[in-house]
Amino acid sequence: MNTYRHLTPLERESIMLMLNQGVSISHMARVLNRNKSTISRELRRNAAARPYSACEAEEHYRQRRTRCRPKPKFACTLRLACVQEMLLDRQWSPEQIEARMKQENSALSVSYATIYRAIRQGRLDRDGQQARWHLRHKGKRRRKSAEVEKRGKIAISHPLAKRPVSAHNRSRFGHWEADTVAGKQGGAVLLTLVERKSRYLMTVWLPKKNAQALKAGMLDVLRDMPLRSITPDRGKEFASHAQLSDELQVPFYFPEPGQPWQRGSNENTNGLLRQYFPKRQDLGQYSAAQIQAVTDKINLRPRKCLGWKCAYEVLFRKTLRLV
Repeated sequence: MNTYRHLTPLERESIMLMLNQGVSISHMARVLNRNKSTISRELRRNAAARPYSACEAEEHYRQRRTRCRPKPKFACTLRLACVQEMLLDRQWSPEQIEARMKQENSALSVSYATIYRAIRQGRLDRDGQQARWHLRHKGKRRRKSAEVEKRGKIAISHPLAKRPVSAHNRSRFGHWEADTVAGKQGGAVLLTLVERKSRYLMTVWLPKKNAQALKAGMLDVLRDMPLRSITPDRGKEFASHAQLSDELQVPFYFPEPGQPWQRGSNENTNGLLRQYFPKRQDLGQYSAAQIQAVTDKINLRPRKCLGWKCAYEVLFRKTLRLV
């Protein structure tokens, strides 16, 4: 344990007085209960070219203390621009930024605590964008346990409890979770499919939230992907799951009503999409290229659960340079 204390103004006055009296450094150290090297360094620093002055020594000490402190991390404009780009443009969290920089041995590494501190201070705001609004907010209103499901029900082929063990423990690729992200009521929606092991996301723009449009969208994107199971929610847009199961040769498994946490990967990813497509917003205003750009951002975002790899790297077994 380091118990070293800097010399105080009173001790410097005592050194100056004893020095004028011709007292040795050893005697000064005994009187002040200090090590001889402490007194020697003090005189060497502040009495090399002129007689020792306690006031001047204290002033020089304060100046040196100011210079020796580390510069703020975001005084580096390159680091500031890099973190702003990942936080504001890519919507990475501070923890994701820190971990991926460390993983790629970036010279611009910065801790997530420093990033949060800079966000609170407003140092990461840019062009009117407040960085704090780019952080995800936890918490979502859920249906109460006693509340009865009143929406239309569909026939269930397999309960979630029958799903293969490899889907539950995420040991094999090909187990997908499915849902829809709605915009304006009665308008276009996004079909979202998330692969459980890699968390890889695929999105399909649908003009309407109905079984026919959803069936065509799922057939289009899943034909060339690894398929072992699909776990959707119980929405009526999945009413044609039996026909989909026959065409794709893959079983569908359904969770209990009102328990979205049983499809946690998909629910969490839908939350990421909501950063770009807020509720009650018309999804028909976005082009396929814009939707794909958002999907790519999420698939190229480092994940803590993947050892700070991104979903694309895990599913396709590739290594990318993201920072």
